[in-house]
Order: sequence, then structure tokens, then C-alpha cells
Amino acid sequence: MHAIDDLAQSLATGQTTSRALIEDALSRIADPAGEGARVFIKVHANQARAAADAVDAARKAGMGLPRYAGIPIALKDLFDITGEPTPAGSAVLANAPAATANAPVVQRMLNAGFIAMGRVNMTEFAFSGLGINPHYGTPTSPWDRASGRIPGGSSSGTAVAIADGMAAAGLGTDTGGSCRIPAAFCGIVGYKPTARRVPIDGVLPLAPSLDSVGPLATTVACAAAIDAILAGESAPDVAPMPLAGLRLAVPENMVLEGMDATVGAAFERALSVLASAGVAISRVRFAAFDAIPGVNAKGGFAASEAYGWHRALLATKGNEYDPRIRVRISRGEGMSAADYLDLLAARTRIVAQFDRETRDYDCVLMPTVPIVAPTIASLDDERAYNRINMLILRNTALGNFLDRCSISIPCHRSGEAPVGLMLTGETMGDAKLFRIAAAAEAALR
Repeated sequence: MHAIDDLAQSLATGQTTSRALIEDALSRIADPAGEGARVFIKVHANQARAAADAVDAARKAGMGLPRYAGIPIALKDLFDITGEPTPAGSAVLANAPAATANAPVVQRMLNAGFIAMGRVNMTEFAFSGLGINPHYGTPTSPWDRASGRIPGGSSSGTAVAIADGMAAAGLGTDTGGSCRIPAAFCGIVGYKPTARRVPIDGVLPLAPSLDSVGPLATTVACAAAIDAILAGESAPDVAPMPLAGLRLAVPENMVLEGMDATVGAAFERALSVLASAGVAISRVRFAAFDAIPGVNAKGGFAASEAYGWHRALLATKGNEYDPRIRVRISRGEGMSAADYLDLLAARTRIVAQFDRETRDYDCVLMPTVPIVAPTIASLDDERAYNRINMLILRNTALGNFLDRCSISIPCHRSGEAPVGLMLTGETMGDAKLFRIAAAAEAALR
């Protein structure tokens, strides 16, 4: 599908109808040769058609409508939707009590006129960057589909739905990279906001200290528009910031380790393009990065906070979890209250350190993920699963721990394996980051 602003224009001028957009999305979802059966856990076909018809009738009658009225979106399976359980990609909560209200972020999207196509697949309980789900199947990345490559997680279904035209955009969550990783592997844009800007009420938690809600979309402008809706802000200024004179930092430590040749070539090509446009690129070693692995060694916020939420459910229904997810959550059992307090103090100290280290730069650049999407089959081995999962999460998780805003944009050439370029801004510097990302996006096309 096209960018949401292009679709809004086509709807406003009568070039298309909401019902036509919905029917196109539904046909792609239902295509037996496509990924729809693995992407959607629940399709809201009747509701989407009824909503589209209502929008079309209102538009025909000349009634005022929100700008994005009638555009189809995908909702990750951990958002509360009135009258439905919130399984979060699990089997154990498939028949949980129905939500009594929409999550605020869902309601804000509906108020903006978007039409939800349904609930989409994800890593169980959002606790992996791979996107593999044994309960509902694993949708494949659009690249090299014959080989069956992972979509990235945990917002796997959202990314594939957008890449395959089953929705124009969608909502994901990002605790350690779960919007940006699948965006990188599926060749689209994924955004992690400064977490405090967007409410997480009505969103099944992974680790509230790190959780954020963000958009996945086809362009930076789409992501910025949706982010503003989620945050309850006015329409953003996404005019590309002049690249000449911008100061961008490329970390020399950690984030380039283990990078494969394809990602390395795309990343260096992107840096060359930006430098040619006048960007001042500095290679920098950030001491804050070196400090993070040690303080997370016992499991960090993800394991401790996830275990706190899941421990009663694990005690009664632990055998219904994906064993690989259960093991990761259970690491939190070994963390004491003192360990957690140490972690909180260390985070405050490291965030302040990174703020000092980045004060002379407009943003930090790195590959979103250091490797191209591996095949699903190659991750059957538990050791490979864990090793690749940690590698895939490594770069993106830095932004969550450091409480930054961060965006992944495609930087590969047409026909190549998708590669994401990640730009990380200052805490609460979302507006500036979008303008830098828009400029980089235009330069890299």
C-alpha cells in the first residue's frame, strides 16, 4: 500500500474509497499463497467493511472527517480491544477475559479515522527479537521468501502486514527493538519514541521500565504522523532538516561487531551518501555502551519485570508457554530486590553519562541489526536461537535502556536484502529526530 498521506489524498479526491482499500487488504490477507494466515491471529473483516462503508457514506455526504479516515491499519496482539481477550501471541491467554475498553493508543488511532483490520501475530509475550511463534506460525520476511527468513520481532505481524500490503501502517511495541528490528528485516520504517510520550495503559506489559508503543509504516512522514496521534500531539513538522552541517556519531565499540558483509556494505554506503551531503560523521567510542552489558548480566529490566508479571501464570500454566520464552522470563526469578535497586541506580548513572557523551552530536548512527534476516530453520537449535536473538537485539536495546527515541529506515538498494539504518536522538528529541530521519531517507532513495 501507499503512504498514509497519499492514501488520504486519494480518498479526499475520490480516486479511491475506503471500501476499496479494505477489500484490497482483505484479499491480500486471504490469499492462500500469501502470509495472511500467519500474520493475522484475528481478522476483523465485518467490522472493517462496516467502518469503511460508514466513512465512504460520510465523505459522500460532505461531512467533516479526520484526515486518515478509512485507512486500514494492523494492531499487534498485545493491545486491548474492547470485547476481546489480549493473548499477546500466546496460547495461555487465548481465552482470557475480554478487555472492557480499548487501549488509549488504539482509541486514538480509531479517533483519527483509521480502520483496524485485526490483531496480528507477534513473538509470545513480546520476549524475543526473532519473531518466531510456535502457536500461530511464523510469518516470513518479504525478502527471499522461498528460504523462509524470520520477520524480526516482536512486532512481526505488523511489519509483514505492511510490507505485503495487508495494512497501510500499524502499531507495535518496542522494549528492546521490537518496532525497529522487524522494520529492518522487512524493509520498512519502525519507530521507538521517547517512552514517556505515549501511554502504555491497556498494553500487555513486558518490562514497563523499557516498554514503548510506536508505529511501523512505509515512510518517515507516516511514522511521524502516527507517532503524533499516539502521543496526543498536533501534526508534526517533518520537513527534512538540511544535512549540511549536521554532526552525527558512529559508535566504534560494540555495535559494529559481528556485522555481516551485506549489512556492512549498505551501512558504509549510507554513511558515504550522508557525508557527501555535508554531514560531519565522527567515529566515537561511547563508554556508556561498554557499561550496559555488565549491569544487565543477571537479566536486566526485561527478565525481572516480566517475571514479576508472569510468575503466578508460570506456576499454573508454565507448560503452555513457548519453552524458549519461558526460560527467558524465568531468569528474573534469580534477581533479588537489591539487584533490582542496583539496576535502577546504574541506569540513572549510565543515562547521565551517555547524555554527556552525545551532547555535541545531533544523533547517533548505527546498523539497526548487524546481520540480514536468517532462516527460520537455522534457529531450531536452542543455542543458535539464543545467540542470534541476543545479536539481533544488541544495538536496538541500547536506545531503550538509555531512554532515547530511535528510528530504523531502509538503507539497502532495491533488490538487495533489507538493511536498516538506525538513527538515535536525544531523550524527548523526537521532533528533531524525525526531521533528520526524513532528510536521510530522501538522501538514501
